[in-house]
Order: sequence, then structure tokens, then C-alpha cells
Amino acid sequence: MARQRLYLGRAWYAIHVVAGYEEMVADAIMQRAEGYDMRDKIFNVLVPKEKVWEIRGGKRELVEKKLFPGYVFVDMIVTDETWYFVRNTPKVTGFLGSGTTPIPVDQKEIEEILKRMKPEEPLIETDIKEGDLVEITQGVFKGIQGKVLEVDRERGRLKVLISVFNRETPVEVDILQVKRL
Repeated sequence: MARQRLYLGRAWYAIHVVAGYEEMVADAIMQRAEGYDMRDKIFNVLVPKEKVWEIRGGKRELVEKKLFPGYVFVDMIVTDETWYFVRNTPKVTGFLGSGTTPIPVDQKEIEEILKRMKPEEPLIETDIKEGDLVEITQGVFKGIQGKVLEVDRERGRLKVLISVFNRETPVEVDILQVKRL
């Protein structure tokens, strides 16, 4: 039985790749598209990332994190030829979709991904969450333990409920000023 001819219009498609090889696959697709004269059908490749602050060893570090580890997005016109070309790129395990028919990613989702990739101020990444018990390690309240009421990742601040003179008092501290118990 012959395979049905595939032709889907230009859209973004998600391809599953071996985790950790997203950039390599993206580069390979674009280089191969240039070499095989397919730039008129394969337009762009995207590995969505965002910059976030992480707390490592008590210091803030700006790191780039993949939004969808193991996936690469390709802006292309799907034909039998381009499907085979992308599918047979090293470290590609397949298109997102059913069987051999890729499903385009909704344009609104792509716009949301692109918006997330260009934040004005990176978020602070921390494993501290509401309800955690923490100890304040710096500042006026150094050595006092409390319960996290609120986490504001955008500002890098926590609201912590502490006991001062036997009275529960919420205080706001920088994420770097606490350690989780």
C-alpha cells in the first residue's frame, strides 16, 4: 500500500528530540536545509528558552532554561520530502502528532512562547514555596525561623510569618536572606 502524499501548509511543528541535543538538532536542520536547498520550505527553528534567576550556594545566578526540554519547534511547509528530511535528522525521534501526520502548533501558543522568551526582567527561580519553614540568615531578623506566606518571584521577595515578642508578625525579606529548613 502506497503512502498517501503529505502536504500541509506553512506552520510551526513540534518535533521530539533526544533530551540535551535540542540546539544541535536545531543547528543541523538549518544547516542541512541550506545544503539541500530547502530554505523555501524550512524557514526557522526554535529552541524555546527563558532566563531565570536561580539561587545556588546562596548567590543569585542568571541561567537560561529550556521551556520544553526534548522538543524543538520548526516553522516549515510539511511535504513528504520535508517530513522525511526533518524526521531523519540525527537525534530527532519524531513529530508531535498521530502516526506520520504532524499536527501544527496553534499560532497563539507560538506567540505565547515567543513572549515568554523575551521577558523584561528574568524571574527568580527557587524551590522555596508557600508553607515552607525557613530561617532568616541575614538582616535584622537573622536567626529567626518562620513560615513562608507568599513568594514573589518577580521581585525576589518572600513574606515570612515570624514570632516577635510572642506575636505573629509578617515580614518581607529577600529570597537570598533565607534558607529552607
